[in-house]
Amino acid sequence: MAGLGALSQLPLLEAWAAQAGQAVSPEFRFVDVTSRVGIQFQHNSGAYGGKLLPETLGSGCAFLDYDRDGWQDILLINGMDWPGHKKRRSTLHLYHNNGNGTFTDVTSRAGLDVELYGMGVAVGDYNNDGFPDILITCVGQNRLFRNTGKGTFVDVTNASGLGKREGFSTSAVWVDYDRDGLLDLFVCNYVKWSPERDVFCSLDGKHKSYCTPEAYRGQTCWLFRNRGNGTFEDVTAASGIFDSSSKSLGVALLDDDQDGWPDLLVANDTQPNKLYRNQRNGKFKDVAVEAGLAFSNEGKARAGMGVDVADFENSGAPGVAITNFDNEMVGLYRLNGKGFEDIAAQSGVGPASKNSLGFGCAFLDLNLDGWLDFAVANGHIDETVRNIRGNVGYAQPPQVFLNAGKGNFRDIAAEVGGGFDQPKVGRGLAYADFDRDGDVDLLLTTNNGPAYLYRNDQLSGNRSIRFRLVGTTSNRDAIGAKVRIFGGGSTQSRTVKGGSSYLSQSELPLTFGLEKRDRIERLVLEWPSGRVEEYKNLTAGRCYECVEGKGISPQDSY
Repeated sequence: MAGLGALSQLPLLEAWAAQAGQAVSPEFRFVDVTSRVGIQFQHNSGAYGGKLLPETLGSGCAFLDYDRDGWQDILLINGMDWPGHKKRRSTLHLYHNNGNGTFTDVTSRAGLDVELYGMGVAVGDYNNDGFPDILITCVGQNRLFRNTGKGTFVDVTNASGLGKREGFSTSAVWVDYDRDGLLDLFVCNYVKWSPERDVFCSLDGKHKSYCTPEAYRGQTCWLFRNRGNGTFEDVTAASGIFDSSSKSLGVALLDDDQDGWPDLLVANDTQPNKLYRNQRNGKFKDVAVEAGLAFSNEGKARAGMGVDVADFENSGAPGVAITNFDNEMVGLYRLNGKGFEDIAAQSGVGPASKNSLGFGCAFLDLNLDGWLDFAVANGHIDETVRNIRGNVGYAQPPQVFLNAGKGNFRDIAAEVGGGFDQPKVGRGLAYADFDRDGDVDLLLTTNNGPAYLYRNDQLSGNRSIRFRLVGTTSNRDAIGAKVRIFGGGSTQSRTVKGGSSYLSQSELPLTFGLEKRDRIERLVLEWPSGRVEEYKNLTAGRCYECVEGKGISPQDSY
């Protein structure tokens, strides 16, 4: 963690600091290290003037340690030119973390130098061999790439049974919904669309513009059960997931009734959001309406884009964030005993987000004070929007909301440096400690533009502790595991989760901020198998590997 000195904006924050009782400084800075670390990426939406719907939405990103060397690598998803309008070749890009602050493009060497109209990514070890596999969602055929463990990937889409199922897929998540120790796959789909069925929409009656999703019929999400032999079974209908009215863009894992079985929250665009509660018998039931997550406080379906779930109040219960269209605030929900209530308006997140169109989002403790902050990637869908509304632009500043506790947030994007608050056509958002200094860094993608990697530099000397979980009876990634730490009179909880945000995936290891504390008193692990383990008196400044049923061991510092 590097120290960069005091922030220049401190006088501007004195009033807020006095009112909130918090330190004036955000206690960290962002540094844009994209170019210096060797990441050179340009997203290709395929736009040529035809205003085809998918051009507005992509694309995502992921952090993953594909070669298991302990350093988080980066995968950036790409689109491609449309048939008949071919100008260039564009592929996925996999960047290997060299462990010295730089990355090397290994796309071709890894076997990922393929063209597809990619949208999102989900990373998970579906065959429990210790190496993360990659699912790329696409317009057309989704693709599953199995990690060989030798630095390369093999396309197993057809062999796995996922082939011949084309759609307009967006976000996806690996989740062991039946708790058999094997990761299953949930895939969001947007609308029924193809170039041949593209609808002519216009703002002025003359020139074609991008349509809203109301112009198209919805498309059901898909659920595939892992058979354990390298293949998947489509259980969409049998599980109760089938719903052709949904227009889904984001998905997150949560356990909203805290029964130990993973539920699924789906953010829908102009349709009610879905909360699929796990019935523990292979079936799900949509309970979003009674849970308070389907509609806005005014009873309207909003244009849900990205979603994340985390215990941002340190209450032990999951909280939810859903990004929405401009003129619709981000939804920020807490459990109140009867269900979820949207506290965005009074939290500080709502008013600050109303004039933005949010996509990727994430809860993460940026200043390591033990409270989860909230980051959002913003950007509109059409460059002509400035001619429509004076207060909205196509490129929009991302936002970082500092958690002041008690459900209070404030946007500090203008104070964190690195050009972070410069307007961008933001889409994907993911986080990881890529430089292994104990804090989480941020990766942001833009539509038809570059990706940005922001290194997090701590200013305050706050410390952290990290955990990497390895399942044995549970799925090897331990996705769905709950981790709680106790110390200094406070409790924090995290869940190991895939997916979340928008079309993206963050690292699986968990980071807990400890302020200045040098240890935690207690760690409790609740594995997806139901096993509970407890450890005491663990030292800050280290990453611990926790192997189900076999104990815990400190790794090198971070």
